[in-house]
This record gives sequence, structure tokens and C-alpha cells, in this order.
Amino acid sequence: MKQPRISVSDKAVLRHLQHVEGLDVTGLRRSIARKVDFLADHPGATGVFSSGCAYKILNGVVTTVVPVSKAAKKRRKGRGRGQR
Repeated sequence: MKQPRISVSDKAVLRHLQHVEGLDVTGLRRSIARKVDFLADHPGATGVFSSGCAYKILNGVVTTVVPVSKAAKKRRKGRGRGQR
């Protein structure tokens, strides 16, 4: 297939999902916020691991969500408290 000459922004993809595909963006935001909400008790935290993903947080805002590999899960599982 030929590569398109026009690129598509992340915002355009999001709006397409919302308006054309019917994605409930507000509901999705709430769902993500619930997964990281306990951080209110840990103000210095920069991320949360949940459901096989890492939720990265900067200044109280979830900035990205990335899948966690099985190898990374094993490394993290072997850590004791306070270790990096």
C-alpha cells in the first residue's frame, strides 16, 4: 500500500474515535483516573502499574500509558520495598 502524503495528528485520531466510532472519551478519562487515583496519598509518585500497563504521571496528569513487558514485570516483582 502506498504511504499517505498527509499525516494525522493524535488529536484528529482521538476526535475520529470519539465522533465517528462513538468512543466515550469522558468515560475513558474517568476509568484511567480511577486507576491512578490512589496517588493522592503519594504526592511524589511518578507512575502506576495496573492491568499490565504503566501509567506515567507528571504534575498530577497522566501523560502516557505503555504496556509493560513480561520481562519488566518479573524484574519489578523481585524488588523489595524501597529498591529501584
